[in-house]
Amino acid sequence: MTCPFRSRLAVRRRSQGFTLIELMVVIVILGVLAALVVPRVMDRPDEARVIAARQDIASIMQALKLYRLDNQRYPTTEQGLQALVTRPSAGPAANNWKSYLDKPPVDPWGKPYQYLNPGIKGEIDVFSLGADGQPGGTGVDADIGSWGL
Repeated sequence: MTCPFRSRLAVRRRSQGFTLIELMVVIVILGVLAALVVPRVMDRPDEARVIAARQDIASIMQALKLYRLDNQRYPTTEQGLQALVTRPSAGPAANNWKSYLDKPPVDPWGKPYQYLNPGIKGEIDVFSLGADGQPGGTGVDADIGSWGL
């Protein structure tokens, strides 16, 4: 007959912790999961900034259309997008000017949106130069503009 006290002691020793092999298996599994998930998650902020820039440009275009309805023309390139925030003091007068935006628009990378009148790719162009702030580029560095809406 075996001693009941001895078997309890053996069970207690086995359940006190994990073996080194068990810990290594868990670490390998976590490493594999991280290798699969991290690259997908790391691209999300850049994708979100591109989407935010497109939405900002659509909003700016709507404000420019309202400006045109009120003043029979778009602001000049020199007046820029600032004409949507404060009444232009130079260039053609905006007799029916209203405040169209609360503040000058900046892209998700912290740079001001670009504005051209007349535009190169449309009647007017509103665009961001992307993450690198330089014309052209690919991926998140690519220009995002009103022509792509």
